[in-house]
Amino acid sequence: MTQTSEAPAVSHRFVEAVRERVAQVVVGQDTVVERLLIALFTGGHLLLQGMPGLAKTLLVNAIAKAIDLKFARVQFTIDLLPSDILGSEILDQRTSEFRVHRGPVFTNLLLADEINRAAPKVQSALLEAMQERRVTIGNNTFSLPAPFVVIATQNPIEQSGTFELPEAQLDRFMLCHRLHYPEAREEEEILRRQLQLGLRHQDKGAVPQSSFDLLNQPPVASIEELVAAMDAVQKIYVSDVFTKHSVELVRRTRRHKSVDVGGSPRAGIALTLAARARAFIHGRDYAVPEDLYALAEDVLLHRMRLTYEALASGVSGTAVLREILAEVG
Repeated sequence: MTQTSEAPAVSHRFVEAVRERVAQVVVGQDTVVERLLIALFTGGHLLLQGMPGLAKTLLVNAIAKAIDLKFARVQFTIDLLPSDILGSEILDQRTSEFRVHRGPVFTNLLLADEINRAAPKVQSALLEAMQERRVTIGNNTFSLPAPFVVIATQNPIEQSGTFELPEAQLDRFMLCHRLHYPEAREEEEILRRQLQLGLRHQDKGAVPQSSFDLLNQPPVASIEELVAAMDAVQKIYVSDVFTKHSVELVRRTRRHKSVDVGGSPRAGIALTLAARARAFIHGRDYAVPEDLYALAEDVLLHRMRLTYEALASGVSGTAVLREILAEVG
């Protein structure tokens, strides 16, 4: 396959504009930005795991503002109800009729902050929206806006007051990306930027500015441009050999002696779709093995459950997956 002129042109214009805008707000985290773009281009959902203070919420806000997407944020807590996300029927006392109040799920980009703090009933209510892109309120079913993507965040260390996400919901996330602390030079740049933010004067008072105050600039891309990029991603070529390698990789996660539950067919679908989007982002019109290896951990690790024996022996899912990747390669 040879590169077409259309795909790299669209890729360069859209992807670089978004990356440059996000870089004005967030230092580093290029891989996370790539994963966010993959989710948008494929309509897949993304789970971000990382320690507090790694700019997870800021990143999602920056992407939404850069592309002029309708954005909503829900802070998940133990007392959250399904109606707080989906909406509810409200009795209009003037007409004695029920009217539907639509919840924050009716948006393009939904940030589910600390999703594992909500009770299973709330998490289940989100399943229909994530998979079928529609919700049921009372006796009515409503389609969600297009595009619709859920970006969820999860703190990997705090267990008090949290609920483990059910495997059925984890499988709905195309990617699960684990954020790491920035490099020393990046952390120094974060501090320098913070020192330069100054005050925001309001009425007769003032408050210190934060990075969120930098999000008020006009967007650099429209939804129409996003849709054009999504169309271009659909034209990215995925060879039969790449497909066979993806299937073999997923099937080996089910056969490994240390794995109790491996990847489902949905994992293979996620792997090929994400690889196609990554190829587009990197200016190619075809997927290569590099895409497979780069995305394998984000696609497969959260879908793998190790045996009790493996966990007791100190075996990690990352080590098992890397062993499988070496065998497939």
